Amino acid sequence: MSQRIKKIIAAIFVLLLLAVVTGRIAGPAMLEKSVNKTLSYSPIAISPEAEALHNTLMIMDWHADTLLWDRDFLQEASRGQVDMPRLKKGGINIQMLTTVTKAPAGLNVNSNSADTRDNITALALIEGWPIATWTSLLERALYQADKLADITARSEGSVSFIKSKKDLAAHLGRDNDGLALLLGTEGSHPLEGDLGNIDRMYAAGFRMFGLTHFFDNALGGSLHGESKAGLTDFGRKVVKRLDDLDVIIDLAHASEAMAAEVTLLSSRPQVVSHTGFKGHCDTPRNFRDDLMKSIAAKGGLIAVGMWQTAVCDPTPTGIAAALKYGINLVGADHVALGSDWDGSVEAISADAVPQITQALLSAGVSKADIAKVMGANSVRFLETWLPDN
Repeated sequence: MSQRIKKIIAAIFVLLLLAVVTGRIAGPAMLEKSVNKTLSYSPIAISPEAEALHNTLMIMDWHADTLLWDRDFLQEASRGQVDMPRLKKGGINIQMLTTVTKAPAGLNVNSNSADTRDNITALALIEGWPIATWTSLLERALYQADKLADITARSEGSVSFIKSKKDLAAHLGRDNDGLALLLGTEGSHPLEGDLGNIDRMYAAGFRMFGLTHFFDNALGGSLHGESKAGLTDFGRKVVKRLDDLDVIIDLAHASEAMAAEVTLLSSRPQVVSHTGFKGHCDTPRNFRDDLMKSIAAKGGLIAVGMWQTAVCDPTPTGIAAALKYGINLVGADHVALGSDWDGSVEAISADAVPQITQALLSAGVSKADIAKVMGANSVRFLETWLPDN
């Protein structure tokens, strides 16, 4: 082989290596900036009354996909919508973090096939996830659970990983000091058809299980899948096992048939972790109002989202309008916050949450009801339905 050809091959190799290294370093940030955008709007001025009220609230949000992204949760980022510093600025005390393990190409709110190319595989490669995660949805969930455990370990006591009523009580005893995180899964496809994997995920700290995501799976139909079916036999077994373990079931993304069936089958109330009300925002993303009433009638919580297809107007004023609609529809005891931050949506960031308090006050919602929907309902639900220890 001539020296010239050897030099060309060497140059090509160097260029390829540089492309890989550059992609690994810059790729994750560029990708997240393109999908997790902060909403552009005119901020609401916070009155002294609203600020004083907000500072008394125990605030919880039921859904953020931050573990999916390649950045340090403990440091304030210039991308995405949530991290610990921005949660603290927003006055948020408790945050549910959820793991995403599969997202079909061409994702939409109407109909998705489970068999299309999976976007999370590409993300795992770009972000340098462990090799085991490239082919296993379970390993993807467990990897993100490990990230949460690492956040807790590095926080020097400022972040608690809540797995039980006992853990929650310890956090609440800190008088609004510190941040509590819980762990959920966006869909139960990480079970990979094996009921025993519930116990593996439980051991890793998962205390909320969504049943489906944007596609049908072994448990049944998705709201955005092809079949719109109810629970399968395997899905019924999963519901029973989750009940036995005192794990919270999340109905977000479930088909309406599945959600209705779960409310009858389960011995416990459910959460819809990020959603809107169809009567308020008529999109395919939201359950019809009578189903929401059934979920609430069993003691469930409906956590209102902060993006376009959930509330139609994702400004603080629009979010407040959706919350007020929910209060009027199902009662103030059954409405909560479920942002879907960092879930490939355009939304307000966590530090803007005080503006929701102001918007609720301006909309005529009572201070007692504001306290409920901002977090008191969520804390009461966790105190009742988390495992004891």
